[in-house]
Amino acid sequence: MIVVVCLNPALDVTHRVDAVDWGGVNRPRAVHARPGGKGLNVARTLHALGVDVLVLGLAGGVTGAGVEAALRELGVPAAFTPVAGETRRTFSVIDGGRVAAFHEPGPEVGAAEYAEFRADYQKAVAGAEAVVLSGSLPPGLPAGTYATLIQAAGVPAVLDTHGEALRRGAAAGAAIVKPNLAELAALAGGPLATRGGPGLAAVAAGELGGAQAVVVTLGPDGLLAATADGCWRARPPATVAGNATGAGDAVAAALAHGLVLGRPWHERLRHAAALGAATAAAPVAGEFRHQDYLGALRAVAVEEVR
Repeated sequence: MIVVVCLNPALDVTHRVDAVDWGGVNRPRAVHARPGGKGLNVARTLHALGVDVLVLGLAGGVTGAGVEAALRELGVPAAFTPVAGETRRTFSVIDGGRVAAFHEPGPEVGAAEYAEFRADYQKAVAGAEAVVLSGSLPPGLPAGTYATLIQAAGVPAVLDTHGEALRRGAAAGAAIVKPNLAELAALAGGPLATRGGPGLAAVAAGELGGAQAVVVTLGPDGLLAATADGCWRARPPATVAGNATGAGDAVAAALAHGLVLGRPWHERLRHAAALGAATAAAPVAGEFRHQDYLGALRAVAVEEVR
């Protein structure tokens, strides 16, 4: 089983319009609402792959109840710790090929609420093969929260977050950390080359020391992995049109899946790049079509970087 931790879940709402009028009224031609936030996207992807998964997190209010109900309808096992605040919402507006995202911060989490979550977490990870910790931290939780959860897990951890929480989680010994290029650049204090190579791999290893492996998502340019066994670059097939929201979460899901299956690194990256591309091709965040995944899997190119 893979435990997925989502401390700041959301109800993801996607509006599709032909053209946004930022000064007037917009009438979406399609509206989709799904349980979301990075961790829930990871869990839904793993569930779609047939993986035994359990979601842990914090949820509250009407929105939180809606997220829990939606996960039940999807058949994704979840055990949320209740909080007094209202679970957040995220909005994506798709205008042709462009996506604008609006993410609320989430509810303030109290010490007693988090202590209850920690007790639930310790019970769950005792029977897990790996844990994925994904997404932003809600207000009230310190930047070292993920680091303490990684150290307490006793199983390999995959971490996908940003800022100081990412740096501290890497230093705590995460098996894999998965920043995107902008997140890595923010830690490095300046812009980085968009195409992966030895220089970017060195920056990734330097900024996120302590992690066993760093996988940088490069958007349409693919993935770069810096590991103890070497560095690899995965190049996806041609850029696809769709909703790229959730593509990075699909990459995290594939990396966790490959970890528990014991796949060699070049195969982990092949599956991760293919699943990310298939998710980007889907109209709704956090979903993918299996035929797109299998087609991309045949087209992904993986090479060792020296």
